[in-house]
Amino acid sequence: MKPDAETSLAGAQARFPQYNCSAGCPVEAGLEQIAGKWKGLIIYHLLSDTLRFNQLARRMGSVTQRSLTKQLRELEADGILNRKVFPVVPPHVEYSLTEKGQKLRGVIEALHAWGREYRR
Repeated sequence: MKPDAETSLAGAQARFPQYNCSAGCPVEAGLEQIAGKWKGLIIYHLLSDTLRFNQLARRMGSVTQRSLTKQLRELEADGILNRKVFPVVPPHVEYSLTEKGQKLRGVIEALHAWGREYRR
């Protein structure tokens, strides 16, 4: 027997409590910091490695230098990644996740598993 719409809605509401989003929705707050075409991939690649800019760009594929730079700056501003500049010529810059960024591991791993199952 197929559940009716009211039963399905009641079940969903029990599993996912309603938040008063006028004070700020927690999902919105989380997505605001990691939203962006490349941010999820940046975080994914930095979960296990500290990478230089060009290493990261190669792993990501078709991202432009401008887009990657912008997304890295936003993630740094949000406290998700560290940018370490070495005083050498040519410049040497390394990126790694902060403790806050490492806390996204479960989210990124779950998204990875979901994507493997449902990718086209």
